[in-house]
Amino acid sequence: MATWSTRGLRGSTLEDMINRTNEKYLESGLALIQKIPTPITPVNIDKTTRHITLAYFEQKSTVDYIGAVQGIPVCFDAKECAVDRFALQNIHEHQVNFMEQFEKQGGVAFFLIFFSHRDEFYYLPFEIFKFFWERAKKGGRKSFLHEELNPEYILPKKHGVFVPYLDMLNKDLYER
Repeated sequence: MATWSTRGLRGSTLEDMINRTNEKYLESGLALIQKIPTPITPVNIDKTTRHITLAYFEQKSTVDYIGAVQGIPVCFDAKECAVDRFALQNIHEHQVNFMEQFEKQGGVAFFLIFFSHRDEFYYLPFEIFKFFWERAKKGGRKSFLHEELNPEYILPKKHGVFVPYLDMLNKDLYER
């Protein structure tokens, strides 16, 4: 069983950057995106600091973020990658199923991947992700390479926004 202490705070800097971006988008009236907390059950609590030191996840999470952008329902998951090969084992079947159902309901699902060694954010449309997912299910590579990705979906650096994904969301919508 996965526990909180084994997973640590992986991705917390990425999460902070996305949360700040979402606050900026909200202040600007562009989007309302919320972080979906993963329910946990504490096992050990340090009585002196009142911090949870060990917990287990109550249920499988779906996506990291969900909300609306100018009336369009969106959901996305954020992942960090320290190399040019993204292992699909970082994504779970129930997440893919949720995103697929979300899109069937008229929403837009995507992944934000931070290639930390490149200091590069990438917007991965769900439909493109699904190609890699299906390839793996059919016995192909269980990962995808940075070089396989469309460079047009690299997020541009923008002043005042940490993870400016709305431009790529717009591109994704336009190309559908």
